[in-house]
Amino acid sequence: MNATTSPRTARPSVVPDLSLVGVTMLWGGTFLTVQTALQWSGAFGFVAMRFGVAGLLALCLCGRMLTRLNRAELRAGIIIGSVLFASYSLQTLGLPHIASSTSAFLTALYVPLVPLMQWGLFRQRPSLAAWGGIAVAFTGLLLLAQVDGSHLQLGMGEWLTLGGAAAIALEICLVGRYAHACDPRRVAVVQLLTVALLSACAMLFSGEALPQAEPLLLLAVLVMGAVTALIQIVMNWAQKTVPATRATIIYAMEPVWAGLVGYVAGELLSVSNVTGAALIVASVLLSQLGGRRQAA
Repeated sequence: MNATTSPRTARPSVVPDLSLVGVTMLWGGTFLTVQTALQWSGAFGFVAMRFGVAGLLALCLCGRMLTRLNRAELRAGIIIGSVLFASYSLQTLGLPHIASSTSAFLTALYVPLVPLMQWGLFRQRPSLAAWGGIAVAFTGLLLLAQVDGSHLQLGMGEWLTLGGAAAIALEICLVGRYAHACDPRRVAVVQLLTVALLSACAMLFSGEALPQAEPLLLLAVLVMGAVTALIQIVMNWAQKTVPATRATIIYAMEPVWAGLVGYVAGELLSVSNVTGAALIVASVLLSQLGGRRQAA
């Protein structure tokens, strides 16, 4: 065997990891955009339009590949899409009630949740570092939520966002579970269209008002739709080679970008908020140290 092709000398590509870093940058900029767009649309309506545009774009790019869509990919796309619907809907419902930077840091709690879900769903026991990360994350949550004495001041926005974080953790576990056996582009098309359909149904059954005909809303929908399509395709592709544990380390950068965007936009953070946010980011990294070493 030629030395250039020997398994001992071959090195894994860093492109998937760098692609996920790009995903976190895109994620970080979406919180403020969505919060602004919700002035003219309800949560379900915006999610339906956002993922409808994303699904159509993905369909245009990958339409020819759908002729080879198999039953396993269809099932994976519907399951992951349903979880995506829950995560984005809960997060979007919570955004009008809290600052975009707070939403980003609370959403980051999905990372310490990933080891717990992997344990419960796939019998992968969390490491000691993961348990330490969970403890640090809870402390950060208390500070971020501004605990008053013995009372935890979590409002509707915080609880909805935490529910969205749990759904995102489940999505990451499922993507890692299905990615190896599925084509990422075909699955992404099914995922995106599933979210759009479920969101449209939720808007109708909840009696939510129709979105307003506002140019800025249309612009936000188009931009977010394109970003969402790109994110899902890249995630599905990158997690074919990047383990869920290492992927979550990279995803920890998301609240950092979001906090920077919120700060530039004029959002104020107290010392308690900053300390709590820093602890959450630290917990994200600490909880994955064991998985990172194993992946290495």
